[in-house]
Amino acid sequence: MITLDEFKKIEIRIGKVISAEKIPGSDKLIKFVFDLGNNQRQIMAGIGEFFTNPSILIGKEVPVLVNITKRKLRGYDSEGMIIAADVDGRPVLLYPETEVPPGSIVR
Repeated sequence: MITLDEFKKIEIRIGKVISAEKIPGSDKLIKFVFDLGNNQRQIMAGIGEFFTNPSILIGKEVPVLVNITKRKLRGYDSEGMIIAADVDGRPVLLYPETEVPPGSIVR
């Protein structure tokens, strides 16, 4: 359990997928670039086995955790985390009901 004050530290914004490509030599990693309104972020996600053609995700808007420590995965910087539902071990991406501006705060 976390406190409300701890939860308030989490910053989730809507990111629009600008590019999505599989990482050579990896079955799982996809390198995304997101438009977050005032900047762009590169995020690595281990969902490649579920999205064999990640280019279908270009233009989609998804919630992204933006204030998480940057990590390096297979030599690539990952500057956030995609928020998805876990359905029987399969990621299901979440989308806004209507189009929203990239960078919109999720509350």
